Amino acid sequence: MHVAPNLYSALATAVLFLHALFIVWVVFGAVLTRSRPVFRWLHIASLTWGILTELLPWPCLLTLLENWLEEKAGVEPYQSGFLLHYLDKLVYPNISATALTVAGVIVCAFNLGLYGRQAWRMRH
Repeated sequence: MHVAPNLYSALATAVLFLHALFIVWVVFGAVLTRSRPVFRWLHIASLTWGILTELLPWPCLLTLLENWLEEKAGVEPYQSGFLLHYLDKLVYPNISATALTVAGVIVCAFNLGLYGRQAWRMRH
């Protein structure tokens, strides 16, 4: 079966958008989780995943999917992670990959700390 490169390109763009939404969810999801336990646990899992993919040599599944779709569309996929490829160029020019990784982990850890503080307050 032959699929047009434009379809792969459109799907890669959709995954890119989904990836950006996931990052917004990770950073600001705590705002949406108030009094919603299911969302809270989903956000905690997302934060944990974000930290693990930043600190460990685990590939992000969305990055892998986006790269695969770009390759099928005839576009050379980027080699670095999503944050380095897009955000580093747009938001953080001339900042090292290590600094960007540390910033991402700090944001996730801060969010987890807020959840920890909230759980501690509820128990005491």
